[in-house]
Amino acid sequence: MTLTFEPLSWQNGTPRSDRFHDIYRTRFDALAQAHRVFLEGCGLPTGWRQRPRFTLLETGFGLGLNFLATWNTWRRDPARGTQLHYISIEAYPVSWDDLHTALRATTAPDEVSTDPARPAASALLDLAEPLAPRWPTLKPGLNTWPLDAGQVTLTLCIGDVQDMLRQLDMPVDAVYLDGFSPALNPHMWSAQTLALVARRCQPGTRLSSYTVARPVRDALTQLGFAVQRVHGLPPKRHALQARYLGPPSPHGPTT
Repeated sequence: MTLTFEPLSWQNGTPRSDRFHDIYRTRFDALAQAHRVFLEGCGLPTGWRQRPRFTLLETGFGLGLNFLATWNTWRRDPARGTQLHYISIEAYPVSWDDLHTALRATTAPDEVSTDPARPAASALLDLAEPLAPRWPTLKPGLNTWPLDAGQVTLTLCIGDVQDMLRQLDMPVDAVYLDGFSPALNPHMWSAQTLALVARRCQPGTRLSSYTVARPVRDALTQLGFAVQRVHGLPPKRHALQARYLGPPSPHGPTT
């Protein structure tokens, strides 16, 4: 089956999806948002230091910024484990040219980090290069690519989020919920989708997201997550952090 790549448009320097009428990322500080909302929201890098193999699930690969930021942080951490498995689900992947163009726009040459744990964003361009020859081979379903001398594995799940979640059978240690806005892409955030995410979690799994929409928080709570709304990185006011406690009792809380 031939894969059709999703067209990407630009609005005032910001990459945008015409299908969902939403942006892929903010124009400024996109990398800082990835670190603050997703990595820090899941307690990383500290969290993977406790496990020789760390598995992370993302809903919404988008332009790949969360993956590259996570990979970059992992490889720079001397206390990391031996294996990172990053699983990301994307129903509408963009072409490599569009992804690379968006990454170059994110990694402006004058963007310099003062935090030694966060190098200049341009370092992500080097990490992205091994993806270039693989991108034309993308096909619907699960695409598994070993990277970084086999220490990192990227599994790109191309298809409907619920169908892809049903095909996954491994427990995960962290979850990034990063689809387009719940108001514009409700299927990605539905109770059914979140229930399938919860099935891949184990007690202690951390979850993070930029959205604090009440239906999402309520659904996660009902599925056994301890959920909190935290301060976001401007211009975002809030972010969501959660920890999976285990499946709720069918009889409700005991007294």
